[in-house]
Amino acid sequence: LIIPEAVTEKNLKQMIAQMEEVCAFLHTQIMGIDTKVSVHVLKPIITVTGIGKNKKDQLILSTQIKPGNDLILTKWIGIEGTFMIAEKFEKELLSRYSFSFIQTAKKYREQINLAPEAATAGKSGVTAMYSVSEGGIFGALWEFAEAGGVGLEIDLKKIPVKQETIELCEFYGLNPYELLSGGSMLIAADDGNGLVRELEKEGISSAIIGKVVDGNDRIVYNGEDRRFLEPAKQDEIYQLFES
Repeated sequence: LIIPEAVTEKNLKQMIAQMEEVCAFLHTQIMGIDTKVSVHVLKPIITVTGIGKNKKDQLILSTQIKPGNDLILTKWIGIEGTFMIAEKFEKELLSRYSFSFIQTAKKYREQINLAPEAATAGKSGVTAMYSVSEGGIFGALWEFAEAGGVGLEIDLKKIPVKQETIELCEFYGLNPYELLSGGSMLIAADDGNGLVRELEKEGISSAIIGKVVDGNDRIVYNGEDRRFLEPAKQDEIYQLFES
């Protein structure tokens, strides 16, 4: 932790308590915390290094994605960006949206834990997994395919997105498909329908959004229209915050 001089011991204890609460939820623990005070920062900066163990023959790597796999997306795109926008611009948004609408958007913070779907997918014998994050679903699709040297055929209409995400993006002129999407995971599997059923048993929403194909073309279809995916751009959330 790098904290400004204005942070009190009480503030520091609150931050550490929040970290411990998250770790307890994820069944992990904090090995150590190094704290420094700096006159060069205006807000606390927290850098985390996560350490995990697994057996070599049980590793599921993004590079293992292969042609013929179904491509499954868990939860919904843009939920991380949605709750960040709702939290940061709540006062401004209340001029147009109801209080309950904003609260619903802010509650998406509770959906960013990927541990449950990763565990379910791991037990289901999937081919590869990739966490959707900066650059949104379009960026993640490109990076996932690039890691395995494969092509993609994606149906835009099958990509799940919440109404709150759509409306907040329309309000600020953002592209929801390039919006910060932590909490959503891309999974490549031979039997996409079987995996969707297994995830449903655990209360995890998911959908098959396309196929992995030979070649290097990564195409998103929207009815008769199509577009080729490109490497991830700057995430929409940063453009909004900078403006």
